[in-house]
Amino acid sequence: MNEISHKELLKKVRRIQITTKHAVNDVFAGQYHSTFKGRGMEFDEVREYVPGDDIRTIDWNVTARSGSPHIKKFVEEREMTVMLVVDISASNLFGSGTQMKRDLAAEVAAVLAFSAIRNNDRIGLILFSEDVEKYIPPKKGTRHVLRLVREMLSHKPRGKGTNAAPALDYLNHISTRKNVTFLISDFMFNDAYEKLLKISARRHDLISVIIGDKREIAWPDIGLINWHDAETGETVLVDTSSKKVRTQLGIEQTRRAEEIDELHRKAGIDTIRLFAGEPYDKQFIKFFRQRAQRR
Repeated sequence: MNEISHKELLKKVRRIQITTKHAVNDVFAGQYHSTFKGRGMEFDEVREYVPGDDIRTIDWNVTARSGSPHIKKFVEEREMTVMLVVDISASNLFGSGTQMKRDLAAEVAAVLAFSAIRNNDRIGLILFSEDVEKYIPPKKGTRHVLRLVREMLSHKPRGKGTNAAPALDYLNHISTRKNVTFLISDFMFNDAYEKLLKISARRHDLISVIIGDKREIAWPDIGLINWHDAETGETVLVDTSSKKVRTQLGIEQTRRAEEIDELHRKAGIDTIRLFAGEPYDKQFIKFFRQRAQRR
């Protein structure tokens, strides 16, 4: 990846801030809040029982010690921690149109981050390639979110390949309490991460955001091309003028997409599939509504 200048970086960050403002204020307003309502009820205090209180909340230990009935009082534990686990491997530096997959991942992460701080949640970030590249602890505030966006856009990966397992393992070690985790990746990797995926799904509310490009599924007829694998460095000559070749490539990508969907289904993980250069608001609204129906 070429080094991005400070001026270009600021322009990209500002563009994402402006682009995501509409989505956060108009499209996601209320949807995020109703979907992620917090971790449940938190103990507040013990007080004396009064007629009309739910007898199921009686604290029998305090009642026995004091000689008069007392109940436990609870309040909703509203604040949550949201973790963004974002793939910055070389395969994300692909885009057949106006946007690379990595830029879409950063934009989607920004929407989720701004939605989180608007909801008074804390937001943290893990960047990964073959291993964990960077970790930024969860905090609140607009300045913090803008820092996360800058890191996603400017961080130069040490590794080219992808392996989600170390990132998920790292997440499970640093997060002692359940959080909402968005795993944002193109899932262009073959490493065994199924076990870590299931473990993470049990510990956290894990949602996978699958980033893709339509040209990875439907190849155009542009004759002979040298197809370069950004992660392995391998170059293969592909005859895209052959309908048979284009069909086979499409079948392989479709099969892989089905395998990824099945893997997530077995682990009980929700997925959102997005494509670079295309609107993503409808996919997220559909996701939020499906979540609301299951509550």
